[in-house]
Formats: sequence, structure tokens, C-alpha cells
Amino acid sequence: MDLIVILGATATGKTELAANLAYRIGTEIISADSRQVYRRMDLGTGKDYQDYMVQGREIPSHLIDIADPGYKYSVFEFQRDFLNAYHDIRNRGMIPILCGGTGMYIEAILNGYKLLPVPPDPGRRTELGKKSMEELKNMLASISSLHNTTDLNHKKRLIRAIEISEYNINNNQSEKEFPVLKAIIFGVKFDRDSRRRRITERLKKRLESGMIEEVRELLKTVPAEDLIYYGLEYKYLTLFCMGKINTDELFSGLNTAIHQFAKRQMTWFRKMEKEGHRIYWLDGYMNLEEKISKVLSAISQSN
Repeated sequence: MDLIVILGATATGKTELAANLAYRIGTEIISADSRQVYRRMDLGTGKDYQDYMVQGREIPSHLIDIADPGYKYSVFEFQRDFLNAYHDIRNRGMIPILCGGTGMYIEAILNGYKLLPVPPDPGRRTELGKKSMEELKNMLASISSLHNTTDLNHKKRLIRAIEISEYNINNNQSEKEFPVLKAIIFGVKFDRDSRRRRITERLKKRLESGMIEEVRELLKTVPAEDLIYYGLEYKYLTLFCMGKINTDELFSGLNTAIHQFAKRQMTWFRKMEKEGHRIYWLDGYMNLEEKISKVLSAISQSN
């Protein structure tokens, strides 16, 4: 076995499980979260740093806080950075834990997509910019099965996804093969009503902990459009800080958006299963020790 994967929708407690498992078996975590790569974007991306503290020891984690806010981190960069962290951990005799909820990142590793760095094409962007959102969505659906569904909520992200897909179609991908990794995959899930309740409670706590202040600080150095690009919390909080929505609209809109995002995450994971990835699902309501016991048992039986 080369890799342990722990995935799940937002607010399912996957990080806590991964950290405690890493403590138990003596290994490190590689994050698979497309927004936790950004520095200073902590509360909005749900970086639960306390989850990485187990029995007074900080569990080493990789690919968190590696890019500046405003930067457009790509799947290609994630593959490259993942491999660097992966080989570092393996060379020290450990099996890494890949943990996160970004299905595209996880699948890019498990399926070994051979992606190329894609340069921007200003002319094509201008041309695509004249099209409607519906036209762009249809274009992307027709040319690519590999795209993050959050791209569909932001025109610039949608155009970039089309740009990447067209580039990969039109260029010979003669890059070095991505290594085939033998992985065992675990998922943490709750029933729909429980998941929705946990998301709402978590959102309230993050707002009380200073999520609005975090975005106000970011806006001092990061253009509003760049923050909105990241979607979800940063879209709604930026609009609130700009005075375009009120407090009630902020909470209700953001709460609904996160529920919809969690639903899309679960849809992606079900798609992975249909395509042949076996996911050992763990009931989120099991206590931590029971989850770890089931994980260790499955790992033992797979070896």
C-alpha cells in the first residue's frame, strides 16, 4: 500500500480522524483542499489547526499555507506539490495520509491524470468572455469530464476551465507518467439532515470567531474580485464587506451555498465509486476510537 485517503464533505470531521490516525501509525498528512493552500485564509477555508494537535503533539501536514491569497493555484501544481510531499514522506519510511474534500484533487492523484501547465490565452479569454454563462457551461460539459463543479459559479473560473481543457486536447501530453499508487480510501459521512445541521452550526461558530474580520483584513491587500473568485465564504463575505448584502442575506445565502457545495462533494464521491474506486464509508456518529479501529482493521486486511 502506497497511500491512505480520508475524504468527506465539509464539516464531517475528516481532519480530526486523519490526524489521530497519523498519530497512531506514525505518519504525516497531505492536504487535498483547493483553498487551504492559501495563507491568511484560515477561518473561511475551515483550517482547523487544533485538529492537528493530538496528545500534545502537532501532526505534520503538507500543502497548507503554501500560496498567497489572490493566486490561482492549479490542479497541475497540486499534482507536482503532492508528489514532492509524497516522496519526502515515503523516503522516510511512512505511508502518507491524503485528507480533504476536493474531489478533483483526490481523483487527480488516484487516477494519475497527466496534466500540463497551461499558459493563459488572452485572445481566447476575450472571445469566451462574450458568451453567456449557460453557453460556457455547455462548452465545458462537452469537452471535459475533469473539472471542479465550483467553476460553474464564477465566469472567470469557468473560462479558465475551458482554456485548460482545450489546451490539453490540442497539445500532446508527453509529460512523465504520473505514478500509479495503491491506495485505500475511507470516507466519513452523515445523513443529510445531520450534515446540514453540522454545517449550519459550524458556520455560526466561524462567524463568531472572526471570519468577517479575516476577510476585511484580506481586502486591504487582495482585490475583491480575486476573493470572490474563491467562492463560498469569500464570495459572500466580500459582498457583505462591500455593502452589497446585509447580515441576514450573508448568513442565509452562505449557509445555503455551503449545503449545496456539500451535496456536490458527495455526488463527486459517488461518481468515484461508480468509476471503480472502493470507498470504505464510516458513520460520522461513531466515536473516534471506533473509526480508527475500523480503519486499521481494513488496512490490515488489505495488506
